[in-house]
Amino acid sequence: MNQDMTFYGRRVLFIGAHPDDIEIGCGALIAHIVGQTEILCVTLSDNQKNPDLINLVDEHYRSMEVLGVPREKIVLGNFETRRFPHQRQEILEYILKLRREFSPDIVFVHTKSDIHQDHVTITEEALRAFRGTTVLGYDVIRSSYGFFPSFLVEVNESDVNKKVESLAQYTTYKSRYYFGADVTRSTLVRFGAIGERPFAEGFDILRVVGTFGCPPEK
Repeated sequence: MNQDMTFYGRRVLFIGAHPDDIEIGCGALIAHIVGQTEILCVTLSDNQKNPDLINLVDEHYRSMEVLGVPREKIVLGNFETRRFPHQRQEILEYILKLRREFSPDIVFVHTKSDIHQDHVTITEEALRAFRGTTVLGYDVIRSSYGFFPSFLVEVNESDVNKKVESLAQYTTYKSRYYFGADVTRSTLVRFGAIGERPFAEGFDILRVVGTFGCPPEK
């Protein structure tokens, strides 16, 4: 089977609004690339103003550990959940600081199909901050409507299993359907089927910046 495109980034940045967003949208991809490149996972809210979510930070760290992400590559901000639109300028400045300090080659944020106000704000401000950078959108199944992946990244069964295990660390959300192993696996199978692969993580293209080149003729 032909491999249509091979892509690579020396530094890859994942940005999410809340603990669990990045794992739901990108967990298999992270498991696949974590040993091949430098990554940084940044979540803007730790959700600790909600007394029902006091275990969420520890669950997030355990979830990322399953994916192979070192603790020093995990950042949790303190923006207030559901108030992101009111903190738009501060979020832009926060993301611009990430751009200066980490200088990513590829950025993953929430899909434009997402309707959660915090997710929408992050995506809009990331597109402003990373004007000259490739930006791809991931899906958080509960809050997006009409998402269809236009960029498919093949992953393997080990990556799928790690994503399932990472989401299982969120015992706070164990009753929520979109944390179920069947939902996670079937989504990766579906995206794989779209790209004629066994499994794939799916994203939409928010911006791609690249250079076309051909190997020299022999």
